Amino acid sequence: MTADALPSDLAACDLEPIRWPGAIQPHGRMLVLDAQTLQPVAASAGWPAPDHAAVLEALDRTALSSLPAAGPGMSPISLGSVQLPGRAAQEVSAHRTASHVIVECEDASPQDHGPSRIYALARNFLSRLNEARDLPALCLLAAEEMRRVSGFGRALVYRFDDDGHGEVLAETLEPDYDSYLGHHFPASDIPRQARALYLLNHFRLIPDAGYAPVPLLGLEGCAASQVDLSHALLRSVSPVHVEYMRNMGTLASMSVSIVVDGKLWGLVSCHNHAPRTLGPNARAACEHLGQLLSLQIGALQAAEEAAARLELRQLTLSLVAQLAESDGTLSRLVQAGGLLRLARASGAAVVLDEAVWTVGTTPPPAELEALAHWVAARGEDIYASDELARDFGGSPALRENAAGVLAVSISQVHRHVILWFRPEIVRTVRWAGNPRKAVDEAGRIHPRKSFDSWVERLGGRSARWLPSELAAARELRDALIGIVLRRAQEMADAATALGRVNKELEAFSYTVSHDLRAPMRHIAGYADLVLEMDGAHVSERGRRYLGHVKEAAAYAGQLVDALLDFSRLGRAALKPRSVDMVAMVADLVRELRRDEPGRNVQWDVAPDLPALHADPFLLQVATRNLLANAQKYTRRQPAPRITVRAVVREDGVGLEVEDNGVGFEMKYVEKLFGVFQRLHATEEFEGTGIGLANVKRIVERHGGEVWARGAPQQGAAFGFVLPRSPIH
Repeated sequence: MTADALPSDLAACDLEPIRWPGAIQPHGRMLVLDAQTLQPVAASAGWPAPDHAAVLEALDRTALSSLPAAGPGMSPISLGSVQLPGRAAQEVSAHRTASHVIVECEDASPQDHGPSRIYALARNFLSRLNEARDLPALCLLAAEEMRRVSGFGRALVYRFDDDGHGEVLAETLEPDYDSYLGHHFPASDIPRQARALYLLNHFRLIPDAGYAPVPLLGLEGCAASQVDLSHALLRSVSPVHVEYMRNMGTLASMSVSIVVDGKLWGLVSCHNHAPRTLGPNARAACEHLGQLLSLQIGALQAAEEAAARLELRQLTLSLVAQLAESDGTLSRLVQAGGLLRLARASGAAVVLDEAVWTVGTTPPPAELEALAHWVAARGEDIYASDELARDFGGSPALRENAAGVLAVSISQVHRHVILWFRPEIVRTVRWAGNPRKAVDEAGRIHPRKSFDSWVERLGGRSARWLPSELAAARELRDALIGIVLRRAQEMADAATALGRVNKELEAFSYTVSHDLRAPMRHIAGYADLVLEMDGAHVSERGRRYLGHVKEAAAYAGQLVDALLDFSRLGRAALKPRSVDMVAMVADLVRELRRDEPGRNVQWDVAPDLPALHADPFLLQVATRNLLANAQKYTRRQPAPRITVRAVVREDGVGLEVEDNGVGFEMKYVEKLFGVFQRLHATEEFEGTGIGLANVKRIVERHGGEVWARGAPQQGAAFGFVLPRSPIH
């Protein structure tokens, strides 16, 4: 399909064969040769065959054979001038594709005054270019020089954003031209495949938008539509674009690509109300100017990026140093002053599973947990978005404070995520005409006809995350992982050492308690022997002292027995199975009632106590301690009442024992489960102070947890939960 036959339908712009138009512009002629044989396979219409032969005869076939393959940014190579019989001298250029050698001929231009333009450009413009210290000054200087070299009425420098929309950064124009400075052009004005072609071919010239395309005619069975004209100077352009130019009041245009780091950064675009062409040397000067501008923009961006990275690296090192000097807990990041500055954020959060720590302006904790879970589930080390609502959605409370988010995942095992937030920025954008395309009655979309300023307010997005900020976040993540791993190793080493010490202490306590039992019995026995053998000669005071010795020895024996039991509980192997707690509690209540038959204790035992997966013997020891304590500490209560209730939680099941006895002050709650810790004198309530320590040890060996609450003279409650049985 030739260019003039293509439908003017922007809906199909990305499908239009703009690299294979099968036609050229009429200000030149084209001859297509087979890449291997250099035999003609296609030629532009209206060009007599004798001229083909004359051009080939005048050209150096060795030079044609040695042409390099055209790559990104490469222009056709000039092969000099050829004089055809009865015609003006022809400027000839050529380039090689995978299948063809494309030869292009144009009438030599008398206005093209040799190579002096490039020399002047290099001599005068380059020094001025180096003096430009910021992007606006650089772009304005380039626009002025491009208009001077090309002679076009308007020259502007146009930058693409990440979505393909363009913004005019600098402009210079003659008095009768409309200004587009500061205006935006929608991405649909330059479709995706056209931007890709600008990256491949850095120069395009349309001398007259009113031209009629000249078709390529295939020779010897070659299909002209198969000839790739991506690098051709004469390539015919899309009729949609020609209509766009006419709507814009432009009859001639020239575009030079600005390519930075291998990406299409923008264009220098020139327009003229009347048709205008450029000779080879003027085109070369414009191309050279575009290359200089690209290099200078790249250098300017690299310098700005390096300065930003240096500043952010210093912040990162400061944060890491503060964390390394502390206990390494990542929640301390929110206490560091540089966390928000690191990402230029308005708020930040550290999320570890269900725990959330924040600084600055952030969404509510529930929204943060949901967002952290979503980020962690993506499986990416770093996630960044300046339009979070597009990807994640969330509630209005989230979108209000988090139009943009930058997140790093520290661990794939735990939901450990650091989040930075940026608020919404409502931007006022001046478009060069309404970017919405008009649709005709046939349903076709046409280039817009108006380029008058059209203002639109755009919201829902934050400022973009810069590459330097993403790099800083990644560097912080790597450093934090190092700290976490080091702390984990230190904790593992400490746990190993602590385990070894615990085993040694258990062995020591077992040995000591076992070896002390005999001396305690001997003390009590010898006191009895003294009273039995010499009782008649012992004074009343001596009898009293010997009685105290016996009581002390008996109490010491109880302590030794309790310590021995405590040591055994830590060493005994677990044999877990399902235990019926209703039956166990009922048996223990009957046992306690037999121990104190004269007391009238009201026992309220819930009938729905859950079955627990545990070692039956150890579970009975723990439950007996809780029930016996409740009975003991209600002894002074005229109407003692003990309640045993079920505890069912998401993470486990258990029971709680509550009484209306003497209670305790909550400030001592941490001491209750320690060895030999007592809150009441032995004269008030008997006991060794090891019972609750046994309960804690048994429950924790089963992977559960214990708790206590109470108030003086208002009773107390003790309980525990164990993990659910695997069968549940």
